[in-house]
Amino acid sequence: MSTASTRADEVVGVLGLGAMGAPMAHRLAGARARVLIHSRTRPDDLGGAEWAATPRELAAGADAVLVMLPDLPQLEALLDGPDGLLADAGDLLLMIGSTSSAPGVRDLAARLAERTDGRVRVVDCPVSGGVDGATAGTLSIMLGGDDADAARAAALLAPCGTPVHLGPLGAGEVAKSCNQMIVSATILALGEASVLAERSGIDLDTLWTLLAGGYAGSNLLASRREKLVTGDDSPSGMASYMVKDLRFADEVARATGTNPVLLPALRAAFDELVAAGLGDRDIAVTRRFVAERGASA
Repeated sequence: MSTASTRADEVVGVLGLGAMGAPMAHRLAGARARVLIHSRTRPDDLGGAEWAATPRELAAGADAVLVMLPDLPQLEALLDGPDGLLADAGDLLLMIGSTSSAPGVRDLAARLAERTDGRVRVVDCPVSGGVDGATAGTLSIMLGGDDADAARAAALLAPCGTPVHLGPLGAGEVAKSCNQMIVSATILALGEASVLAERSGIDLDTLWTLLAGGYAGSNLLASRREKLVTGDDSPSGMASYMVKDLRFADEVARATGTNPVLLPALRAAFDELVAAGLGDRDIAVTRRFVAERGASA
């Protein structure tokens, strides 16, 4: 689609309507005149958006496309072929919200620029805040890319939260790796502390109400407190994603010559958690993981 459109009437596409993509698409549709959406399965409720039957139709009808797929391989699979994103794309800003490899994003951007004579440009914009933040429009959006492209992406994504431009392409993914290190360390500590406290006869509801008011308090504790207390780890934010995310963090550590202290332990813990068959559970499953691990020791 032509870039002659003004920012007010730019059409935004959303590719991927999973736990995060669907509420983000809904936020965008409530703020813009036209939003196109596409996923493997057409939802019953389009939330004010318009359905694009194929990735080709999505890219052809949009000025910018937000990609909310699990990782880059899922995006790569949709680029080519008669119904692919590149089949009929004009000038297009591809906003990669997936948690992915920073070098992988830069490599993809270079290949797309070469194949399309610069018509398809890329920014990375991974997010933090979970489904609650996506629904409320309060996500932290970590932007990497060219100044002009990042400024444009920030304006387009503002209905979903707070976009901040952190640096060149890939900077958003590096920031998300840092975020996931903190999240994984925190949820592992919360799960382990829950087991220690419960086995010591301390009521978990009382404990987490008290500790939430001190340095142990966090947004993650606030969002997972009930699950930690009740032991409910029904799927929400799949724990298995942490394996991938921490692998990307390790990639950043190696690229920067950093010898991390905590990261190897976090990777080992979540590898073990997934191997124990708990990867499809919410990340609050760390409580059960630690409890069962202790029982089998």
